[in-house]
Amino acid sequence: MDSGPSLRQFVEQVSRPDADIDLARAALLIARSEYPGLDVDAYAARLDALAEGAAVTLIPDPLARLHRLREHLFGEQGFAGNSEEYYDPRNSYLNDVLDRRLGIPITLSLVLIEVGRRLDLEMEGIGLPGHFIVGARVRDEHVLLDPFNGGTILTAEACGELVGRALGRRVRLKPEHFAPVNNVQFLSRMLANLKSAYWRREEWDRVIRVIDRILVLNPEAGSEWRDRGAAWSNLGHLERGLADWERYLTDFPGAADHEKVKGQLRRVREKLARFN
Repeated sequence: MDSGPSLRQFVEQVSRPDADIDLARAALLIARSEYPGLDVDAYAARLDALAEGAAVTLIPDPLARLHRLREHLFGEQGFAGNSEEYYDPRNSYLNDVLDRRLGIPITLSLVLIEVGRRLDLEMEGIGLPGHFIVGARVRDEHVLLDPFNGGTILTAEACGELVGRALGRRVRLKPEHFAPVNNVQFLSRMLANLKSAYWRREEWDRVIRVIDRILVLNPEAGSEWRDRGAAWSNLGHLERGLADWERYLTDFPGAADHEKVKGQLRRVREKLARFN
C-alpha cells in the first residue's frame, strides 16, 4: 500500500466522524497524490473567493441567493462539464477543476456544494445512477440542479431522462435514489471515477494509488482487493498481486468470480515457480 505523506494526510482527514470530514480538503488531499506540492490551503481559499465573488450578502431570500450562485459559477466563472474529454483524469482532481473550470458531474457538484455552503445554503450531493447532481433545501422545497449542464434545475422526470442517457437504458428512479450521500460515499464515488479513468489508460501505478485510498474508506470493498491484485500483476509485481488475490479469495469466498480469480492465482503461481 502507498505509505507516502499524501496518503497519511488523507487517512487523517477521513478517520473522523463522517460529519466532521472536510469534503473539499479531503478531495484536495486526493489530488495531492498526483500533485505532491499542491497547496491545500490555497485551493480551499479559492472556494472562499468564489463565494465572495457571488456577492449574495445583500440577498436575504435563499432561492434568489441560489439563482445568483448558479449565475456566478456557470455564467460568469464559466464552470462547465467536460463532455469532449470526459475521461480525462484531471476532471476528477478538484485543483484542476478550479484551474480549468472543467469537470465531470461529481467534481462540479463538489464546487457548487462547497461554495453554496459558504453562502449559508443547505446543499447536498445526490448520487443518481450514472450521473451526480446537487440538491438544495430551500424553504420547504428540494431544488435539484445539474452542475454538469450549467446548473440547470431538474424535475424528477428530467432526472430519469438524464440517467437513461447516461446508462443507455431506461431507469425508473425511486425516492431512495434522491437520498443525499454522506462524505465517505461522496469521496468513494470520486475515487471510483478516477480509478476508471486511469484503468482506461492502463496507468497501473496510478490505479493502485487510487485503490489504496478507496480501501481506506472501505476496507471491505472486495472488488478493490481483486482489482489491485490485477494492477500489481500488470506492473509485473506478481507477489503483491498474489497477496491481494489471496485476500480476496479468503475474505470474499462467495464472490461471483471466485473461480475465475482462483484460476488467475494458479497461473501466476505457476509463472513464479518457473522463475524460481
